[in-house]
Amino acid sequence: MHTNRMYPILLLVILLLQAGAVPAQTGLEGNLGFLVGVPQKEFADQVNTGGGFGGEFLWAPAAGPLAVGVSLNYLIYGSETRTEPFSSSIPDVEVDVTTTNSIVLGHLFLRAQTRQGPVQPYVDALVGFDYLFTETSIKDDDWHDEDQGVFSTTNFDDSAFSWGFGGGCMIPVWQEATGKVQVLVDLQGHYLRGGEAEYLKKGSIRRENGKVSYDVSQSRTDLLLLKLGASVRF
Repeated sequence: MHTNRMYPILLLVILLLQAGAVPAQTGLEGNLGFLVGVPQKEFADQVNTGGGFGGEFLWAPAAGPLAVGVSLNYLIYGSETRTEPFSSSIPDVEVDVTTTNSIVLGHLFLRAQTRQGPVQPYVDALVGFDYLFTETSIKDDDWHDEDQGVFSTTNFDDSAFSWGFGGGCMIPVWQEATGKVQVLVDLQGHYLRGGEAEYLKKGSIRRENGKVSYDVSQSRTDLLLLKLGASVRF
């Protein structure tokens, strides 16, 4: 076994030993954070680094240091906006047409963590899916409101199986007087192995003579996902 592949295993063993030395805690945890998604390998040849947001919800049983959870993340890896007449019969009304290339990532994960101390490291194993889609919408700020004024369509979409591993650390910044509620800063990195998928990227939609065609890309969808977030443990 290569040495670099042993690091996650060694860290997992250390966390299990550390967590076994402190009283077990039952609890729930939720967090939200800002994301940066860095495409890896062949995916990096196709799309740019993206940004977005995401969240997790975990449950930690009292029996040990393990927690189970679910995560849902949203990334935009491409966007372009242009101004067009509303229609050929109403050329004096202009609207903004925005095309957005996005990824939704949903995963179940198992976490080994220590929940004591000023710095609380953890390691994760994840399994789930990637959903890649491109959406075009039009709007005009003068008549846009919550109920009308936006029209949109999904130009193209596909999904792929995803799994990965990673970890991070929690840094407590506030605790309620009874100790039952705690707020922590979450620094996290996940390497996700995404299966092969078809997708559009910025500039993939061609418009000629009133017709639309797509330049579809295809590759694996590996991502390095980095997050800065805030967690509430209770």
